[in-house]
Amino acid sequence: MTDSMLYGPPRFPGSPGAERGGTGDGKLRPVQLAPASDSSQPGVEPQEFGTSNHPFTTNRVNANGDNTQYYYPFRAAGKLFFNIGSATYVCSASLIKPGIVVTAAHCVANFGQQQFYSNWVFTPAYSNGTAPYGVWSVASATVLTSYYNGTDPCVQPGVICQDDVAVLVLVPQAGSYAGNSAGWFGYGWNGYGFTPSGTTLINQLGYPVALDGGGLMQRNDSQGFVASGSSNNTIIGSLMTGGSSGGPWHVNLGMAPVLNGTSFGSAPARNTVVGVTSWGYTDPAIKQQGASPFTSGNIVPLVNNVCTSSPAAC
Repeated sequence: MTDSMLYGPPRFPGSPGAERGGTGDGKLRPVQLAPASDSSQPGVEPQEFGTSNHPFTTNRVNANGDNTQYYYPFRAAGKLFFNIGSATYVCSASLIKPGIVVTAAHCVANFGQQQFYSNWVFTPAYSNGTAPYGVWSVASATVLTSYYNGTDPCVQPGVICQDDVAVLVLVPQAGSYAGNSAGWFGYGWNGYGFTPSGTTLINQLGYPVALDGGGLMQRNDSQGFVASGSSNNTIIGSLMTGGSSGGPWHVNLGMAPVLNGTSFGSAPARNTVVGVTSWGYTDPAIKQQGASPFTSGNIVPLVNNVCTSSPAAC
């Protein structure tokens, strides 16, 4: 790790907070997008690390062909398709309200160029060309003005930034939204789930194109730390690559157990997104990625604004 990435006490603009998610009813809306590709070597791999010496474990969510990605909480994450000009690109994204999707701002707009991309399509629980919870077009996309006009605090403009966060409002189908079936994650801000020294365990989901051709949802688990020298971004070890951008970074991913004789620790809210994949190194040997932090200055006003203009989606 470089000296600029050494972690210290995190700096957030206010006290931690969180908004809870919902499981949805689980009703499938299957759409076959393309013939399924052949998959091989199922199972779980041991923990590993790259030249950054930052340990992680990256595996298919669908570890043994059991379609785990079709179940909550995993099904609230999905693949995002969009156009830059006439070319089609892919990112990852997730539901944080029944009709609200969060992703990276660089999957939505060209930093500092006052240009939005177009034709976003979100597919929850996407799996090898199949969209089990349907294909959802986007009614509107929103980023912070600072990202749009290029004034956002960045170590590397448009790459390592304070506010690489965007929200999308989905177009409803028959009066309902993707999250009514797939469910949605909660989200936290200002260091929710982090220790006072700025560390936490991050559970990352996404569709990196270098893993299984981007056809299967991947899960990565790694200790995260706040890098004060990198626009206060959170840094994790990860095998994920391009295509994972915009995928959710959770604390407490999974279904809570029933307790007997013990209690939950601090910040126990399950399935809480605290950032989205923003960047990684061009050198694949390093195996680290970063995320802009969710704060009361980005995710909170972004969600509040779209929920004011599109209350049915929330």
